[in-house]
Amino acid sequence: MSDHILIEKSGGVLTLTMNRPEKKNALTRDMYQALGDAIDQAEFDKDVRCVLIQANGDMFTAGNDISDFAAVNAGDTSANEARRGGNPLLAALARAKTPLVAAVNGRAVGVGTTMLMHCDLVYVAENVLLTTPFVNLALVPEAASSITLPSRIGHARAFSMFVLGEAVDAKKAVDWGIANEVVPLGELRARARAAAEAVAARPPAAVAITKALMRDAAGLAGRMDEEGKHFAAQLKSPEAKEAFAAFAEKRAPDFSKVA
Repeated sequence: MSDHILIEKSGGVLTLTMNRPEKKNALTRDMYQALGDAIDQAEFDKDVRCVLIQANGDMFTAGNDISDFAAVNAGDTSANEARRGGNPLLAALARAKTPLVAAVNGRAVGVGTTMLMHCDLVYVAENVLLTTPFVNLALVPEAASSITLPSRIGHARAFSMFVLGEAVDAKKAVDWGIANEVVPLGELRARARAAAEAVAARPPAAVAITKALMRDAAGLAGRMDEEGKHFAAQLKSPEAKEAFAAFAEKRAPDFSKVA
């Protein structure tokens, strides 16, 4: 279990707190594993009827640690091995039967935004900024977001987020159907917690069946597999090499000469 994921259970709610604020909660393999394991195990815990995901610090998550991606692109065998078998968090999200609630503050980058498409209730602070800059890094969408995001907000808006890197603020997140409500930062956790407890108080079988009827778990898992193959290929591509170099050097990437 990762020290960067804090786990607390009370009142029928399992609270998972990302706790790597010094790194803007950038997600490591251990953090993905801890989150995925906790979501999976919630299904078998009769004392858990809802999962609440939140973050310490001033940012929900910066997404994947770019240094991990760069290491795979550079041929680091240990980094490459760590990515084998897929992302445990994404797989858990696809098959999750327990309701998921998110309390989002600050920026949510990449998977920090795409994971929200699998949450049943999402509350955002006024300072939220959601981005999915996969193409900017010469990568492709993940977490089945190539299905979930356009189905939620429409093709044109999703394409703009994926390809142009358009940022979505808190008001847009609610207006576009990504989030339920904008909440003052100081009230965010209490509001999300109250919602999670309200879900936990409902009849669990009826809640679980309702969630299952609203989702195509097999379809989501299949799309994640398809995205994963493209993601892995792009991760080792010359385009990605240039993108990661530009990121490290704090300059704009130049893809015009990439073969």
